[in-house]
Amino acid sequence: MIAVRQALAALAGLTCLAACSSGGDAPAPNPSAATPAKPALTVTVTTPESRDMERHLSANGSIAAWQEASLGAESGGLRLIDVKVNVGARVKRGELLAEFAADIPKADEAQARASLAEAEAALQEARGNAARARSVDGSGALSAQQLQQYLTAEAAADARVKAARASLAAASLRLRHTRVLASDDGVISYRAPAATLGAVVPQGQELFRLIRQHRLEWRADVPAAELARVQLGQKVRITAPGGSRVIGSVRMVAPTVDTATRNALVYIDLPAGAGNGAEAAFKAGMFARGDFALGKSRGLTLPRQAVAMRDGFNHVFLVGADNRVTQTKVEVGYRDTERVEILAGIKPDARVVASGAGFLNDGDLVQLVPPDVKALAPTTR
Repeated sequence: MIAVRQALAALAGLTCLAACSSGGDAPAPNPSAATPAKPALTVTVTTPESRDMERHLSANGSIAAWQEASLGAESGGLRLIDVKVNVGARVKRGELLAEFAADIPKADEAQARASLAEAEAALQEARGNAARARSVDGSGALSAQQLQQYLTAEAAADARVKAARASLAAASLRLRHTRVLASDDGVISYRAPAATLGAVVPQGQELFRLIRQHRLEWRADVPAAELARVQLGQKVRITAPGGSRVIGSVRMVAPTVDTATRNALVYIDLPAGAGNGAEAAFKAGMFARGDFALGKSRGLTLPRQAVAMRDGFNHVFLVGADNRVTQTKVEVGYRDTERVEILAGIKPDARVVASGAGFLNDGDLVQLVPPDVKALAPTTR
């Protein structure tokens, strides 16, 4: 019995020794083994495409009245008794805008008429005397001095009549000036504080301002280097701050360039009715942006989403054979709603990330999908 127990103990020892020896020879796991890199973004790839681009020149500027007429008091010292319009009123040429008290001008006109009648009567008498003097000239009845006196009196009476007529015309004009009339069709854009009932307004005081014919224009600031591309009659698409758009045409290019900004003003007529009404999208004094149409030309283009702006420069991401991207600076030209022209920086056969450039960094790994499959959002690293 003792011999059997010793044999079993020896067998157990050998089994343990074999197990320990076998475990020492097995390879240990390597915790430092690298896991596969995870793509930063799922993207589609495109290549530059030759297309016709709509060329345009963008500029900023202000909306202004085509012409403004200043309307005011042409006679001084009169009391304002009626004001018929306010800002925003649409008026016609010759329409009454305001009226002054006419008592004094009417009295002055009546006095001038009386003076004229008196002068005409004196002239009639002087002409009769001069005619009789001429009839006896050479008979010796009148001396040469007396004859000259009659003739001089006739001339003086004629001059007094002319002076009286001028005074009457001035009095009548002052009477007409008691009525302030619209000088043209248009809309009242300004009413002065002096345009108040009971105010005694000095001569020359402005009362109203009128936008003639309701016409507005856009005054664009265009760099001097671009002026050669602007032509009279050229079409311009102008966008108001609210998003409304109209098509205007170039009327005039300023003959001088601002020495401080090196920009010149270009005057663009807005279409009739662009500024009509209180709810009009375009108003004088408003800032607006416009695009001058320069025609079409062909060039290499990419989708707008493929170009990212960083550090003041335009960049695209080229996809390499290992599916890693390289950030590349490019020079861009004209843009439209979908495409941007590439002037320099990449080759025509370059593989470019079509969208999502704003989410990538230089050297990122990407996963490619066919162009007809929508790219996924950026994944978490």
